[in-house]
This record gives sequence, C-alpha cells and structure tokens, in this order.
Amino acid sequence: MPATPAWPPKSAPRLFVEQELSADTPVTVEGNQAHYLSKVMRVAPGDAVILCDDMTGEWAAEVIEAGKRRIVLQPRDHQRPREAVPDFWLCPALLKKDRFDLVLEKATELGAARIAPVLTRRCVADKLNAERAATIVTEAAEQCARTALPEVAAPARLDALLRDWPQDRHLFFADEGGGEPAADAFCYAEGPAALLVGPEGGFDDAERAAIRAHPASVAISLGPRILRGETAAIAGMAVWMAEAGDWLDAD
Repeated sequence: MPATPAWPPKSAPRLFVEQELSADTPVTVEGNQAHYLSKVMRVAPGDAVILCDDMTGEWAAEVIEAGKRRIVLQPRDHQRPREAVPDFWLCPALLKKDRFDLVLEKATELGAARIAPVLTRRCVADKLNAERAATIVTEAAEQCARTALPEVAAPARLDALLRDWPQDRHLFFADEGGGEPAADAFCYAEGPAALLVGPEGGFDDAERAAIRAHPASVAISLGPRILRGETAAIAGMAVWMAEAGDWLDAD
C-alpha cells in the first residue's frame, strides 16, 4: 500500500498575509499574491499554501477557491509559533537603491528585528521607498521560512539617531579607524544591541567623533580591509548572530 504523501508538502508556496490567522476564518488573497499563486505556482483546490501573519506564526492552509484574481484559503494546521527574534537592530547608512535592496534582503535572512536606515553627510541616496522596502523584506522572509518580519524604520539623520538612542542598547560602531575586533566585542556584550554602518564614502571626522562620544557607542573593527557599505552591514550582522544571536541556539 503506497504511503500517504506528507501534508503540507515541502514544496508548498509561502506567503505573509496581513490578516491574523486562525482555524476559524478563511483568508482571501488578491492582487499580486493571487497572481503568484494562480499563474506561477498553479495552485488548485485542495493544494497547500503556508501562511504567516507576523503574529501567530505559521499555518498550513488549504486552497478552497482558485481563481485568476482571487484565492481563498482555509488555515488548517498551526505549524509553528512566531519565532523568537534576537533584540538586534541593523542601522545601515542609506546606500544606492540596488545596494540597499541587498542589505534589506540579507538582514531579513539573517534575522534582524529592526532595520533603521541612517542619513549621513556622505550618503548618495536620501530617500527610501517604504512600499518597495516592505516588499523586499517580506519576500526575503518567505524565501528563508521566517515567521517574523523585521520592522523597517523611516530613514533618520545621524544626529537624531544619536540624540534619541535608548540608554540600554549597545551601539556597535563599525569604525574604519579601528576598534575592538567585532567578534570579541559582540561576545562579551549582553542585552539589546545594534550595529551602525556607514555609507559608500564612510563617516566624516565630525560624525565619527560624535558617534565615539556617545555613551552607548562601542567602536569595532570588521577586519583589515575596507568594506563596501552593504558588505560591512551583512558581514557585521553575520558575526553578531554567530557570537551573540540566535545562531548559538541553532540545532
């Protein structure tokens, strides 16, 4: 007798939805998400879709209706609660669009709780398309099976960021001028943390002095080479996750 196929299959598509999920309430998907399910994934009634709502976690849902512009799904099984996210903020200086898109994507994959873009004197870009940013982090979370979305803050000027900085949060500053090796600094610091990374041209002298003078600031080094802004942000966050974040709890 053939074995019963696993449900939901590992190949089931994943979507984040705004509606809070429960076994009592169907979910209607329209627009781009409906197009993705119907035209790209070719779902049909009875197929499984994995839904996440950034509140209750991950659900296996069954397709009830599959139209060209409207898909109705019924959540069946609660697969996982919303993941516990390390209290880590990435504060990258705003970069050119394609490079900052990469930062948003990889920070989401790495498990950032919050991405807070910073405006500095040498930033080439000065605006962030909030809708585009939300789409990038959502798609990245779907691809890497996250059950939580990072918050993406509106860009803030460096002086405002420093002025309003929470007293209990470490501010690790990736300083081209040198500092404590990142792995060492991250390993011994406990509690809420953030990593501040500069733009393509780096911080100017006045900015560096202001950051270093901040009581929460810890200057760190990301190695002997000068890194691009996007590389520094991704590499620095990866080191933090390995030394102090949820990589420590990985099976």
